[in-house]
Amino acid sequence: MILYHGTNVDIEVIDLAKGLQYKDFGKGFYLTPDRNTAIRMAQKKARLFGGTPTLITYEFDDTAMKSNLKVKVFPEKATTEWFLFVDANRNRKNTKTIHDFDVVIGPIADDGVVLQITNYHEGIYSPEEAAKLLQDKYLDQQYYLGTEQALAFLRKIKVESV
Repeated sequence: MILYHGTNVDIEVIDLAKGLQYKDFGKGFYLTPDRNTAIRMAQKKARLFGGTPTLITYEFDDTAMKSNLKVKVFPEKATTEWFLFVDANRNRKNTKTIHDFDVVIGPIADDGVVLQITNYHEGIYSPEEAAKLLQDKYLDQQYYLGTEQALAFLRKIKVESV
């Protein structure tokens, strides 16, 4: 399977320690099967931090899904379980790791999702209501690789400026 990572520099070796803690699925390496989504991420990162918008193409060995890795796959649409999982991982009050999955696959929490998380925390919506409001919204998909064991199934095949 082909996956993309949008960034502002080429990545020679993936260092999980450099990942940011409070992301959708926690600290790890993120990819998407959608080339255009990765290009947008590369352009945003270069705009914010400098560098050159860079698209890195990887091949992810599908046998990972049937290996001994711990894998969590969310539906492509927002669900209450996904909403609460993202909320827990993004919550800066949580100082401990939220999960021990090697791979997590599911929707990317965009600005609309962040708004609903805020509404949930302010008591405007329950998690179920917030997830339901997001059901008709297309959310790009992401792959989170959180361990060296998961990264072993990833092979870089191309780097290009975008």
